Amino acid sequence: MRHHRIGDRNVSVLCLGAMPFGARIDERTSFALLDRFVERGGNFIDTADNYCFWIDDCTGDESETLLGRWFAQRGNRDEVVLATKLGGRPVGPVGADRADDILEGLSAPAVQAALKGSLERLGTDRVDLLYRHVDDPDTPLEETVRAFGELIVGGTVGMAGVSNLTAERLRATEDTAAALGLTDAVALQQRHTYLRPLPGTDFGVQRYADDAVLAEVRRRPELTLLAYTALLDGAYSNPAKPLPAPYDHPVSHRQLAALREVAAETGATPNQVVYAWLLGGDPAVLPVIGVSTLAQLDEALDAVDIELTADQRAVMDAARAEPLPGE
Repeated sequence: MRHHRIGDRNVSVLCLGAMPFGARIDERTSFALLDRFVERGGNFIDTADNYCFWIDDCTGDESETLLGRWFAQRGNRDEVVLATKLGGRPVGPVGADRADDILEGLSAPAVQAALKGSLERLGTDRVDLLYRHVDDPDTPLEETVRAFGELIVGGTVGMAGVSNLTAERLRATEDTAAALGLTDAVALQQRHTYLRPLPGTDFGVQRYADDAVLAEVRRRPELTLLAYTALLDGAYSNPAKPLPAPYDHPVSHRQLAALREVAAETGATPNQVVYAWLLGGDPAVLPVIGVSTLAQLDEALDAVDIELTADQRAVMDAARAEPLPGE
């Protein structure tokens, strides 16, 4: 396993996403996946305080609570760099289409209360990396940044992260932290993959790493970009899964041809080439991997050893650089 420096911690370059654990994936399978991940050198695990509230009969406690049981049984909390997120948990009744959900937000009282709940569910006294899960334009940035800074000073949070921000809000967060004399976020988690969505695509509260966000990350070497939905829920490798509509356009199909060409040359799977492309790019991007079987996990972990040649990367980058419809 290769490692990457985030703040003052060395993390595995693959981060295991625990979103479905305890909800879509039963405890026995979840524990097996977690065990295999650490056995093979992984030490970076990601969750949130709202996974998976949108599934029937789930509350949002499931992922953190399962991880808390796993830590308690394995006694390995100190061996893991644990990331969780707050700000995106609904308060009150959940709407059928999510449009009317009222989220906990990022006010100082909401941040403190949400972290308290996460620590209890996780069975720990600290979180190594705490993300603002979604943006909250109704709360002054000064209040949110200060609240995170106080948690870091108090020792319950090791490092601050942000997620689902536009480039403008990312820059505003940096400026606010500097004005307050506080450490800025060291990690940014965004929707990101090899294919590019159509310009103007609305992913709801999610934000993807567009060119402006990537430029911000390149400008700030202390900021690490992590990618979720990197495999587009299996669309790269599963013929039964069509491309999501925002990614289903002529440029994507030319990108897929380039991806398959490189996969054939390397003997790797398309999924592995996507991971290798992310890890070896500029900026380097750490994938948050979502798996439900040991075979999927091993496929992802084996991707760490794949090094694309300059020519292979040039083929993929050239296809990705083509103008998108509407640009």
